[in-house]
Parts: sequence; C-alpha cells; structure tokens
Amino acid sequence: MTLEDGAFALPERLEPDLVRVLDYWSSLKRGDNDIPFWDDVKLSTQAPFADHLMMLKAFENPPRFRFDLVGDDVTRRYGATIAGKFSDELDLHPPLDRITGQCRAAVKRRAPTYFRHAAPGGGYSRLILPLWGNGYVEMLIGAARFTQE
Repeated sequence: MTLEDGAFALPERLEPDLVRVLDYWSSLKRGDNDIPFWDDVKLSTQAPFADHLMMLKAFENPPRFRFDLVGDDVTRRYGATIAGKFSDELDLHPPLDRITGQCRAAVKRRAPTYFRHAAPGGGYSRLILPLWGNGYVEMLIGAARFTQE
C-alpha cells in the first residue's frame, strides 16, 4: 500500500485518549501554520497520558527516526529500553511495529497518521503527530492507546 492509498490515514473516529493528544497538538498551532513547532510542546500538560507518549527526532538524509523520549508503559510493553535508539536499529514488534513507515508518512504528509494493531487478548492504536522545527518536520509526538480485546 502506498501513501496515496491511505496507509496510516486517520479513521473517522479516534479513541478518546488519542483525541485528547490530537486536540493538544492542534492547540499548539501558531497562526495559519498547518503543524505546530516542536519547541512549543510541553508533555507535562499531558501527565495522565505520559506513560503512553513518545517523542521521536526526525532526520532528513537519510530519513531516520530516533526515540528521544518513551513513556514507561510503551517501554514495558515493548520489553526493552529504546530511548536514544533509532527505529532502524530495533526489532520492531508490538507496540512499535510499522512505526518507521508511519513516521515517514507523517513527515511526507505533514499531517497526523494512525495505526491500529488488533490481536487476541489486546491490541493498540497509535497516533503520530508531526512537529515543525528548523525548516522541516524535525520532531514527532507518538501516542499509543492499549486495549483489552
């Protein structure tokens, strides 16, 4: 599936926890800008959801993504500490499977992207939100919502 086919497109209805993070991201936009600047982000305002958040640094050439901040629940569910590591250095399994492609889509579109992984016993949904800095999408907010299915 290519980006034009709708991979990682936002669904008509987002989970309430992800809506809250998307609303926070939208509230940071300055003037007519389509996306907020990363230096306006204050994750401390998202304290109740902080264990489910990530901040990823985006690099342009080559396109790579480094996990700069990873919430405790994401780390626990992944099973290893990933802060400071690049996505292409990791064995990407839930809750981080397909995150590199999702981040690339968010950077290319300069828009939020969404991924859902359904599995017996529990799955998750993930939102990636681009942030502007230094003339390009420099950072991304990631938010994961875990479910019992």
